[in-house]
Amino acid sequence: MGGSARQESKLAGPLSHRRLRPVRTQVIVLNGGSSSGKTTLARTLQNLLPGPWLAFSVDTLVDALPARLRDGAEGIAVDTEAVTVGDTFRLLDTAWAHGIAAMARAGARVVVDDVFLGGPASQQRWREALDGLEVLWVGVHCAPETAAAREAARGDRAAGMAAAQAVAVHRGIGYDLTVDTGTHPAERCAVLVAARVE
Repeated sequence: MGGSARQESKLAGPLSHRRLRPVRTQVIVLNGGSSSGKTTLARTLQNLLPGPWLAFSVDTLVDALPARLRDGAEGIAVDTEAVTVGDTFRLLDTAWAHGIAAMARAGARVVVDDVFLGGPASQQRWREALDGLEVLWVGVHCAPETAAAREAARGDRAAGMAAAQAVAVHRGIGYDLTVDTGTHPAERCAVLVAARVE
């Protein structure tokens, strides 16, 4: 009986330890509308978090598209208040997400900022690509009027897009953490996110 109890404790010990050991965060996904402060937050996190973190933005993907896909039905089209994407862009977007996941699986730690134009379907695409990885999901909020003012100051975005996306991209999305870059500076938001990173 005593031997049996000792055997059980030998088995239970390591299993319990494995269950309780914190798992290292491999990917941080930032979702927010245009001009919500995602890219600034990502750069601030790179400076704050220990070790090297790679930062990728959906803007990187858009900039990498051939010119014919940057303004057309098959690629991505932007008007004053909406962004629409075609089937070719969706295929490339999925490939991009899987490429980010491959880097994380190879050992890179990654911050990615995206705009979930498709709502829950956009998050599901990332969930499928990042399956098996430890992901921290962060919602990056700011009031529509704040986003609109930033958009106007930038001068490189279609007027009205930031305000239109400010609330819409968060509908139906599940997060581990949300931050508001309109009420807190990027440094404070980064501290809040970093506190959740193992």
